[in-house]
Amino acid sequence: MPIYITQGRYTREAIKGMIVKPEDRADAVARILSKIGGRLLGYYVTFGEYDFLTIAEAPNDVQMAAVLLAAGSGGGVTGLRTTVALTSVEAKGAFAAASDLAPGFKSPGGT
Repeated sequence: MPIYITQGRYTREAIKGMIVKPEDRADAVARILSKIGGRLLGYYVTFGEYDFLTIAEAPNDVQMAAVLLAAGSGGGVTGLRTTVALTSVEAKGAFAAASDLAPGFKSPGGT
């Protein structure tokens, strides 16, 4: 199952609300992922440009997009940035497949 790493920021209103009523957002993320047959692998609050990072499995890009759209529609998160991650075994397979494709590929300028 594909793995997705998502970073995002909480809105000011969300931060205020969680200060008044602290909650573990990993539970909410795990619930929405389970509705599409996915699974939360990790949820972290982070310092810097982004406030949180999640690592999740989802059946496919369309299902993950649905989760992200649903999360964004609530108004409590912003700046969602998602990256598809490959395991080292999957990456090895991609490099092996590229070795068959690369010799016939012409770069711009014909080189």
